[in-house]
Amino acid sequence: MTDSASSRPPLSPTPRSTPTRLRDRARADRADLDAVLDAGLVCHLGVLLGGAPVVLPTAYGRDGDTLYLHGSTGAGNLRAASAAEVSVAVTLVDGVVYARSAMHFSMNYRCAVVLGRAVEVTDSYERIHGLRVVVEHAAPGAWSRVRSPSAKELAATMVLALDLTEASVKIRVGDPEDDPADIEAGGVWAGVLPVRQMWGAPVDSGDLAPGIAVPSDVLRRTEPGLAPMR
Repeated sequence: MTDSASSRPPLSPTPRSTPTRLRDRARADRADLDAVLDAGLVCHLGVLLGGAPVVLPTAYGRDGDTLYLHGSTGAGNLRAASAAEVSVAVTLVDGVVYARSAMHFSMNYRCAVVLGRAVEVTDSYERIHGLRVVVEHAAPGAWSRVRSPSAKELAATMVLALDLTEASVKIRVGDPEDDPADIEAGGVWAGVLPVRQMWGAPVDSGDLAPGIAVPSDVLRRTEPGLAPMR
């Protein structure tokens, strides 16, 4: 991926992408945006469809300051996304925060919201590039060893590009923020229950021919020390 985070403008350049609550959790460094997007596997794409808001889980990939999305040319949500403003959100939950008071329960999380107008990619080279970015985001190393998209598949696939200029990031870490009176009263456990996603052992497809080994790029993700997802 091509990055030059130090030369890019800070986050939250517009009023609608500037957090107004819990501003201490906001991050203005573009490296924080990159980290959240690169760590997630699925984004939630918000569009207006038939005059009503719709939020759909969508595969994505990032290359520098561009987020690529893809889907069927027959999908109404993709057509709607290419014709109006959209919102894309990625959320990673790192832990459930147990407090001494019900209203102070929380979560440790990393989240990013990107706003803007998604543009349909029509250039042949960039369309292939965008699809490669999406595949490599979910399955690093896979693109180079599998069949490339056919002309028929490309004709049935829409690729969208969303600029990452307008975005916001929030991150919460640490202990519960209980009131002093609740802390002094004691008697109630407080702390964090971490949430972790792990890669499991690869499972062969039921129609896999004998003798085909699991690729090294797949095995690499399950190696000790690399098991936590991203």
